[in-house]
Amino acid sequence: MVASYYGHIDCVRELVLQGADINLQRESGATSLFFAAQQGHNDVVKFLFSFGASTEFRNKDGGTALLAACQYGHAKVVETLLKHGANIHDQLYDGASAIFLAAQGGYLDVIRLLLSSGAKVNQPRQDGTAPLWIASQMGHSEVVRVMLLRGAERDAARDDGTTALLKAAIKGYNNVIEELLKFSPTLGLLKNGTSALHAAVLSGNVRTVALLLEAGADPCLRNKANELPAELTKNERILRLLRAKEKQRKS
Repeated sequence: MVASYYGHIDCVRELVLQGADINLQRESGATSLFFAAQQGHNDVVKFLFSFGASTEFRNKDGGTALLAACQYGHAKVVETLLKHGANIHDQLYDGASAIFLAAQGGYLDVIRLLLSSGAKVNQPRQDGTAPLWIASQMGHSEVVRVMLLRGAERDAARDDGTTALLKAAIKGYNNVIEELLKFSPTLGLLKNGTSALHAAVLSGNVRTVALLLEAGADPCLRNKANELPAELTKNERILRLLRAKEKQRKS
């Protein structure tokens, strides 16, 4: 396990030839293959497979070698694991899938590989968080673009009612917002009683507010607390944008 973790292929080979158990698990459930995959040592991964390493073992969180490789962005290792029978639909016990973990880390090459191998782009975690949501929340605009092109549901909401657009608006990730807006996401009130425009105004993101208004967000829309977006800020630049859009809509 230690040799696999550090990528010492010669040491791994000697230990295996001397009878080391390739599929032995730590108390955490991790195996030598898990450690090699986690650290991106593709030569070690290939060697372990040649002596019967299994992809089916899980650690205490439900993690497999494939999930570990995806979480750390090791595309070559992911490719090797899939060729040797790793289950592309593996999930942690909280429901996080391989593509979810890759999306969280922003690993575009891994995501493309997973999608071309049959991964489900809309597979949510148990709390309803979809891969697109987590990519948006982390600001990975290229990942967002690719996933939208491959069928990601633009308005998929987490259990708390938040969507990818709302999270990007809160964070001020304008590159993400621009990608999402190409697919006409909901600009009105969400199930949680607020809108992306309310979130952007509250967060003080001037450029985000401008993008949403340009896309058709309604400055006269009230949230569940009966508040207009303009009532959530004292930022003069944002207030000017909102007033100008309101005047434009009235005219």
